[in-house]
Amino acid sequence: MRILWSIAGGVALAVGIVGIVLPLLPTTPLLLLAAFCFARSSPRLEAWLVEHPRFGPPIRDWRAEGAISPRAKTMAMIAIGATFALSVFMRLPSHVLLIQAVTLGAVTLFILTRPAPKPSLNAIKPPAAKR
Repeated sequence: MRILWSIAGGVALAVGIVGIVLPLLPTTPLLLLAAFCFARSSPRLEAWLVEHPRFGPPIRDWRAEGAISPRAKTMAMIAIGATFALSVFMRLPSHVLLIQAVTLGAVTLFILTRPAPKPSLNAIKPPAAKR
């Protein structure tokens, strides 16, 4: 079973990395899925992913607080708007647009109601001492 979790984690990570350059692929949820899968298959891979300087912060924020950064929220809203605009531009049938509007509206509501991550103690720098 561990091998299946490893494969699923690897696929989620690979698709998530592709999502960095393709705006319609959701990177962060795929990274969360990869961390979930690696937690069940390889503590070493999970630790690598969670501690990664680029991929780790959104995973740690989500695990600690269920939080999404303001930048990630903005990028998600841009992708959601672009997706719906493209659908309208392509003149998809009205029932498809309705289903898409309801689904994307629910996703938008979910994203916007998540808290922003609190600054970590490591990120807060003490004020410089006056001489």
